Amino acid sequence: MKIFLLRWFINTISLFAVVNIVSGITVSSWVCAIAAALVLGLLNAFLRPLILLLTLPVNLLTLGLFTLLVNAFMFYLASVLVKGFEISDFGHAFLGALLFSIISFLLNMLIRQA
Repeated sequence: MKIFLLRWFINTISLFAVVNIVSGITVSSWVCAIAAALVLGLLNAFLRPLILLLTLPVNLLTLGLFTLLVNAFMFYLASVLVKGFEISDFGHAFLGALLFSIISFLLNMLIRQA
C-alpha cells in the first residue's frame, strides 16, 4: 500500500510538471490532478497491456514506436474520464504523455536511490 501511494504521489507531481510545461494541457485543481493521476495509473495498469497485446503486430512493425501512440491515447482517455483535466488535441496528449513518462521515470529513479 505504501508503494502504491508513493507512485500515485510521483504521478501527481509528474502531471503537475507536464501541466506547467505543455500549454495545451490544463488541470483545474489539486483534487482534479490527484484524480487524474489515479485514473491514469489505473488505465496504464489495466487497459494499456490489453491494447498493447491487441496492437502487437503494428508495434513489431514499427519497432516499438507505436507504444508512444498508445501512451498518448491513455493520456487523452484520462482527460476524457476526469472532468477538469483538459487536453486540447492529440498532439498535446502525445507530448504530455512523453514528458509524463520521462519525468515520472526520473522521479522513480531518485526515490529508489534514496
